[in-house]
Amino acid sequence: MWEYTDKVRELFLNPKNVGEMENPDAVGEVGSITCGDALKLSIKVDKDTGKITDAKFQTFGCASAIASSSALTELVKGKTLEEARKITNQDIADYLGGLPDEKMHCSVMGQEALEAAIAHYKGEQVPQQTKERVVCKCFDVSEEKIRRVAIENHLTTVEEITNFTKAGGGCGACIPDIEAILKEVWSLKEVPKPVEPKKLSNLQKIALIQDVLEREIRPRLQADGGDLELLDIEGNKVVIGLRAMCVSCPMGGVTVQGIETKLRELVSSDIVVEAR
Repeated sequence: MWEYTDKVRELFLNPKNVGEMENPDAVGEVGSITCGDALKLSIKVDKDTGKITDAKFQTFGCASAIASSSALTELVKGKTLEEARKITNQDIADYLGGLPDEKMHCSVMGQEALEAAIAHYKGEQVPQQTKERVVCKCFDVSEEKIRRVAIENHLTTVEEITNFTKAGGGCGACIPDIEAILKEVWSLKEVPKPVEPKKLSNLQKIALIQDVLEREIRPRLQADGGDLELLDIEGNKVVIGLRAMCVSCPMGGVTVQGIETKLRELVSSDIVVEAR
């Protein structure tokens, strides 16, 4: 299970500056509900001083997304636009006392929303709306974003890129492209290739499915107030029941798809997950 700092818990349970802003001077919107995370940042700017006088956010995401967005609004208030432009995703994570590696993409989303809001205010082109080659179609992550985040955060592995951008965390088809980008960025001599999984017996497959659900899936769901129950395994079909917060979550279908992707990655490529 992920370890959250007291600051993350505080801003998740009692977020600051959350809600709709009346007549904002600029708005930055990033992410997509279909991809699991979305953030809208609204700011007011004093035209005489160029300082951000107020900031509010609305987000669709996990505890880390809420805490990161709240931290962002606290960081930008009182700063000039040029000072705010220098805020990085690491600054957001540091304000929170750190984030789990798997949740660093929430701080990146905050930085992007701020960039978008400042660009909107200045009448500039929003960085995320430029025509860039999409590498990860599951989460709509461009090659330029992967390069920028890798350089700014000194990321050298696909796993790190997934933690910071979600790229590679879906079907996995983009992993060779991500490896190639990292190899070019850092001039790596060799990028390790995935090892072909060994053929499992039925008993081994069942045991591995149970292990992955208990070790990899349930702790992540429980960290965000959700849970699941393994109901049955019928050949290559894994039948689960969503529990707790997952029952009423509008992203239940995405959750099931993510579970299926992880089981296909760690157990067998022909697994199908069904929720009842």
